[in-house]
Amino acid sequence: MPITTSSQPRPCPLPISNSFYIDNHRYTPHNLNVTKRLALAEPSNRPTTGPAPKPRLRGRALASLATMFKALSDETRLSILAYLAASEDATCVCHLEDYVKHLSQPTISHHLRLLREAGLVKTDRRGTWIHYAIEPSLRTRLNEFLSLLGS
Repeated sequence: MPITTSSQPRPCPLPISNSFYIDNHRYTPHNLNVTKRLALAEPSNRPTTGPAPKPRLRGRALASLATMFKALSDETRLSILAYLAASEDATCVCHLEDYVKHLSQPTISHHLRLLREAGLVKTDRRGTWIHYAIEPSLRTRLNEFLSLLGS
């Protein structure tokens, strides 16, 4: 069957309503005159209460907290951390695999590595297995951060 070309556009198989046809709703510029002017914010002449507070976090402390909160920002890592906090003893990855069923063991190990690098979990090698537990200093680090927010 030969292909024929036509200079006429093909008719649209769908019925087109003039009220919804896109060519009837093209952008038309409007000349709107704005008569109301907004007041600009002016600097206040009120005295300040004192010098601006200096941040207490600098350098390594700030970087350490940033790494910790980056690790805590993932819900999978939060659930792993909650599981480790609820367990009485250090837990092997194979037990975590039963808890986080939607992830494979290498993915769980990746999340545990990020938690370990952030200083949130500690590791204990027992033979060929590595067992994970909550870092004992985690509660102290979180309380120090919360005290910065509270004062």
